[in-house]
Amino acid sequence: MQDASILVVDDEEIMREILESLLVREGCRVRLACSGEEGVAAARSESFDAAIVDVMMPGIDGLETLGEIRRLDDRLPVIMLTAYGTSGNTREAFKRGAFDFIEKPFKHDDVLTVVRNAVSQRQRASERLDLRRGGPARAQRFHDLIGRSPRMQAVFDLVARAAPSRTTILIHGESGTGKELVARAIHQNSPRSDRPFIPVNSGSLPPDLLESNLFGHVKGAFTGAVAPKKGLFELADRGSIFLDEIGTVPLDTQAKLLRVIQEREFMRLGGVDTIKVDVRIIAATNVDLKRLVDDGAFREDLFYRLNVIVVDLPPLRERREDVPLLAHSFLEKYGRQNDKAELELTADALALLRRYHWPGNVRELENVIERAVVLASGPEIGTNLIPDTVRDAPVLELPNVDLPPDGLPFKKVVEGVEARLITQALEAAGGVQKRAAELLQVKPSTLNEMIKRSGIRPRRKRSSGGPSPLHGTAGGRPTRRP
Repeated sequence: MQDASILVVDDEEIMREILESLLVREGCRVRLACSGEEGVAAARSESFDAAIVDVMMPGIDGLETLGEIRRLDDRLPVIMLTAYGTSGNTREAFKRGAFDFIEKPFKHDDVLTVVRNAVSQRQRASERLDLRRGGPARAQRFHDLIGRSPRMQAVFDLVARAAPSRTTILIHGESGTGKELVARAIHQNSPRSDRPFIPVNSGSLPPDLLESNLFGHVKGAFTGAVAPKKGLFELADRGSIFLDEIGTVPLDTQAKLLRVIQEREFMRLGGVDTIKVDVRIIAATNVDLKRLVDDGAFREDLFYRLNVIVVDLPPLRERREDVPLLAHSFLEKYGRQNDKAELELTADALALLRRYHWPGNVRELENVIERAVVLASGPEIGTNLIPDTVRDAPVLELPNVDLPPDGLPFKKVVEGVEARLITQALEAAGGVQKRAAELLQVKPSTLNEMIKRSGIRPRRKRSSGGPSPLHGTAGGRPTRRP
C-alpha cells in the first residue's frame, strides 16, 4: 500500500488518530476529516485510493457521506466503520455501494487487510480504465458474477482482456464457483454478444447422445434418427459454445472436438458433408486436466488447444470478503421472487456466513439464502434461519505468523499447513478419507487430490479388537506387515 492515499472520515478524534497512525506505518498518505461535510469536500477536491467512513456522525451521517462520495467517484472503494453493526445499516450501506464493513473494536490486521483489498481494487479499476481509453469505450457486463476481492478483480481483468478475441478459453474451478457465469460474461463482453450462447453439460450425456447433440445427425444415422438434426455447433455459429465438465468427454469425441477447434469444421453423425462453423469455444473443468492427460484419459493435443487462456476461479473460502456482497445480492433476488423485499440479515447472521468454510461455494451460499428467505416470517433473517451445517460449523483459529524481515516462502508455508491439517483429519477419522473430508468440509474427491498433491500416505488405524495383519494402505490397496 506504499503511497496509497486514504481518506478517513470520523467525528471521534481518538479514532482518527488510531487509523492515521496505523495507515501511515504502512506507507499510506492519510487525509483526515472530522465530519461528513468535510469528508465530501475532501473527496470533491482530491483523488483517493480508498476511504474509511464512520457510520454514526452528527450532521451528514456515514450513509449520506457514502452516497455523496460515491456520486463524486463511483469507483472509489468506501469502507464503513461502525460500533453498532445493525442489519439496516449494513444492508443500506451495501445498496449504496460500500466496499466493506469494519466493526469497532477492530483488530489492526483486519483493518489493514480490508484497506489493502480496497486499494488493490482501485488500482485495478484504474488500469482497466486506462486500457479502455486506448480504444472505443465499451461497458463491461458481468451479470450475476459478483466480487470485490482481489482474486475476483483479477478474474474480471482477465475476462475483459480475453473476451474480444476468438481464442479458446478454459475455466478451472471447484463445483459451485460460477464457471458458467464466467463463460456468459466472456460471451457478453465479446463481439459475439448478439449471437447465441449455447451451454452443454458434457458430463450429463452418454457418449452417443453427446455426439449427436454436438454435431447433429443425418436421417437414418442410427435407430430413431427419422429426420436430420442440426447439432449445437451449428446452432452456435458466429456465437459461443460452453462445454462444461470437459474432462468427462470420451476420447473418441475429444478427437472430433479437436478437429472443430483446429479446422472450424465437422461432419454430422452418419454424414459425409463437411460443415464449416465460426464458434468461440469456452470449456470448463473442476478437475486437473493435466493429470487426466498423464493418466491417458484426456488427449494431450486437445489439452494444449484448450489451455491457451486459463481463468482460475477461487473457491469462496479464499475470498470471504465477497460473502456479504453475495449474500445481500441473493437476499434481494429471492426477496423479490417471494414478495419479501424488505428482509434484512442481522449482524450475527452475517458474521456466521463470513466465518463458514463453504465447501459448496457460491451455489451453497445461494441455497442458504434462498432457504432463509422462504422460511422468514418477519423482517429480519437471524441465526435461527441459518442451517445447522453453517451455524454449528467449528471455527478454525489459525495461529499468528510473524513475517520475518527477509520474508518467507508463502506457498511452502501454506502447503505445510495444508498437509498438517490433512494428516490431523486422517488421524481423527481413523484413516477413513470420507470422514476426514467431512471434518475438513471438502468433497472426498477434493481431499483425494490434496492427499496426492501433498504426498501423504493415509493409514487406517488397527481395530481395538486385536492385532490385524493389515498395516496400512498403499495406493488404495492393503499392505501386510512384514
